Amino acid sequence: MHISSPIPHHKARIEIIPLIDIMFFLLASFMMVSLSQVHVKGIKLNLPPGISGQTQSRREYVALSVDKGGEIYYDKQKVDPNDVYQKLLNVRRISPGAKIFIRGDRDAYHGDVLRLIEQVRAAGFYKIAFEVKSPSLPSQATR
Repeated sequence: MHISSPIPHHKARIEIIPLIDIMFFLLASFMMVSLSQVHVKGIKLNLPPGISGQTQSRREYVALSVDKGGEIYYDKQKVDPNDVYQKLLNVRRISPGAKIFIRGDRDAYHGDVLRLIEQVRAAGFYKIAFEVKSPSLPSQATR
């Protein structure tokens, strides 16, 4: 004998909308956690050691340096701060895709480097890299 239940019996189904909501929540949570782990640092001219990176083998770059006295060096040659802009315009005319590397002395003033960055931007270069010194590897330190 079969007795029917007073509660209506429905087939089980998987609701997809709550699953989508959970997946969006997890995605947003992981994005927020990963963004909080990125440390945004200002312009430090302390030449911190860099572990990864590639050495430029081709000569399609310009190295600009600022020492602790505020003197500017263009490819290791001392130049007047007023001449840097004209030199960069010449570089842009010859090689518009040249890379600009700026390195600053550990004791250089922030304003001196910012003045140099403004001259680089005024010359039309917007991709600027900051050079850091590489740490000595453990195998090299023992030699």
